[in-house]
Amino acid sequence: MAYRYKIPLMPTGSVNRVRRISTELMATYKGKFGTDFKQNKTILDEVAVVRSKGLKNEIAGYITAHLRRELEEQKEKESLAPESQSVEETEAMEEQLVS
Repeated sequence: MAYRYKIPLMPTGSVNRVRRISTELMATYKGKFGTDFKQNKTILDEVAVVRSKGLKNEIAGYITAHLRRELEEQKEKESLAPESQSVEETEAMEEQLVS
């Protein structure tokens, strides 16, 4: 029985390459990319030359996920800010009522 070496599904070197290329593209063309995967693929065709379909999909997917994550974090910060202001406002109202 022969031993077969299985190639890992996602080599660590390619992840770093996708991340590096994606961050460079986002830094240069931040306003063009959005949270839609298909639109990011077409923008990627205009902005860069990526010959591999798989690599293009990985880059567009990474950019999409990154921008969605940023958007969610921004929404969380915005939703937390009014709550903290309302707590401060209620404390100020309580102080006014007590005095």
